[in-house]
Amino acid sequence: MSSKGKPLDEAELEAWEATRDLAAELLQSVREMKAGQVHVVSSPVIEARRKTGLSQSQFAALLGVSVRTLQGWEQGRKQPSGAARTLLAIASKNPKALLDVIGEL
Repeated sequence: MSSKGKPLDEAELEAWEATRDLAAELLQSVREMKAGQVHVVSSPVIEARRKTGLSQSQFAALLGVSVRTLQGWEQGRKQPSGAARTLLAIASKNPKALLDVIGEL
C-alpha cells in the first residue's frame, strides 16, 4: 500500500522491492520472535481446516470456494456467510463428518 492507502502499481512495487534489505528484515523478525513481540494469528477458519487435516486447496475445493477466498477468511479480511459458515461449523465440531463427504464424492 502506498502512503495514500492505494495499492502500488507495478512500477511503484518494483521500486519498493529494489530498496528492501531482506536480510535485515529477516534478522529483525528473528529478534522480534526471540523477544516475544510476535503474535500468532489464528482464526476459527484456520482451526476448522486444521481439524480436517486438509491443505488450503483441498479445503477450499470441499467448501466450493477459491483458495483466495479461503485465505481471506483465514486472515480475517473476509467473513464466510450462508452455507460456508455452516460447513465451517461442521468442520470445527465434527471434522470426520466433513471428511466422510469427501469419500463419497
